[in-house]
Amino acid sequence: MVTEMSVVVPIFNEEDVLPLFVGRLRPVLDRLGVPYEVVAVDDGSTDTSPILLQRFHRDWPELRIVRLRANAGHQAAMSAGLQLARGAWIASIDADLQDPPEVLADMLSMATSEQADVVYGVRNDRSSDTRFKRLTARAFYRTMRAVGTVDAPLDAGDFRLISRATADAVNALPEHGRVLRLVIPSLGFPSAEVHYRRDERAAGVSKYPLSKMIRLTLDSLTGFSQAPLRLATWFGLFGFVVASGLLLYALAVNITGHALPGWTSTVVVVAAFAGLQLLCLGILGEYVGRIYSAQQGRPTHYIAYDSLASDENPPSAP
Repeated sequence: MVTEMSVVVPIFNEEDVLPLFVGRLRPVLDRLGVPYEVVAVDDGSTDTSPILLQRFHRDWPELRIVRLRANAGHQAAMSAGLQLARGAWIASIDADLQDPPEVLADMLSMATSEQADVVYGVRNDRSSDTRFKRLTARAFYRTMRAVGTVDAPLDAGDFRLISRATADAVNALPEHGRVLRLVIPSLGFPSAEVHYRRDERAAGVSKYPLSKMIRLTLDSLTGFSQAPLRLATWFGLFGFVVASGLLLYALAVNITGHALPGWTSTVVVVAAFAGLQLLCLGILGEYVGRIYSAQQGRPTHYIAYDSLASDENPPSAP
């Protein structure tokens, strides 16, 4: 039987919310009336999430469990699910229930009616998020649209539906450290949007602290924009102009016979230029690091278990 829809769910230590998530997701998919699968990617959970998934799998054959050997990160886990999904349409959603599963039906309907390869879930109400989260998210999306080459929808995260053609195109990319919320818009395939209200996390705590948000921002900037490199160039030009001005000033003071200013100004100038040089080196280092990782060609994740393979090849009786 051909799988019409796959739903990829990256999971990391979600034991508190998993029962609630399954309780809402399964009725939505059952009502679609099409063959489907749910690809739950366990990203190296250390709580009881793997045990809960196995329990749900016994009563829900459409639930497919993929377990990674170690924690690879949210984007890597989602990429793993995207590579393994078999559906003609592939949705991605987090298990925290901030993105309502009920919207999946609207996404599939819009994709087929408008012949769109991508349907983005766009948050038109983020009142459940903290003020800090709203401000940083707004800054992230607007910065990427200003300095990047990707016209990504504002306030569209990783809740989306894509066609098989889109998934194949993404899987064919050799890029490491990919940020799917920017990779998919960069393809330029026909798209549509479904708006929804972002809810509070149903249970548990966020698995996306500030450090991971910063890492995601750096990957986004260095992966989709050359603006930081151009910023380093402008810093260099600015430094050259200032240095030339200081040289002319020193020559003028020497010619008129006046003493040069004290060491404080010298220290300030030297420290300022040293800071700019370190900043430029850091920017260059981020790009060189991405090139180095790409040249190594190491996989972003390793799969330890796939319930589909186990179900299709059960152990033989002794």
